[in-house]
Amino acid sequence: MTVSAHDVAAELRKRLPGVGVKKLHKLLYYCQGHHVAHSGEPLFSETISAWDMGPVVGSLWKREDQRLDPPPPRPLDEGALNTVGYVLSRYGALTGNDLETLSHGEAPWKLADRDREPRGSTTIKLDWIKGYFQTAGAPGDEDMEPLDSTVVRAWLHKAAQNPGPNDRDDIARLRARMSRSA
Repeated sequence: MTVSAHDVAAELRKRLPGVGVKKLHKLLYYCQGHHVAHSGEPLFSETISAWDMGPVVGSLWKREDQRLDPPPPRPLDEGALNTVGYVLSRYGALTGNDLETLSHGEAPWKLADRDREPRGSTTIKLDWIKGYFQTAGAPGDEDMEPLDSTVVRAWLHKAAQNPGPNDRDDIARLRARMSRSA
């Protein structure tokens, strides 16, 4: 059952009172990604766009920014509720900034962002989201514990220590790095 992003946002707000706007929109992105990858169908009908701060459901953002009264939320079915529960257990402890950083490193954002003007927006195609969350974004055995800000900061610190794109690895350096991380 496809519902509106407003319906999913209402459920997220119910389960995570006081959630900030930035964090809400990133959680909506992760809900859409995990749901479409698992069920083959989008969770909500609205598109997700790439903005400077990451994935945003633009129509919801604009409606709430204009302080328009939302329609009463429709109840979510069991599959949608399971998706929301999974996303909150996985990403709920992260801050809006953590989620922004995380989403900026993922293929759907990168694909949309390459043609986006600064302070502009462009659609993140549902096919990109589905493909990513069925492959690289799909949870593996090592991904079953919830993420938190400490984990994300550790990832970022480790990434900062890796050679940059202008410092090419040779085969010996790659093997040495692989043996250290094994």
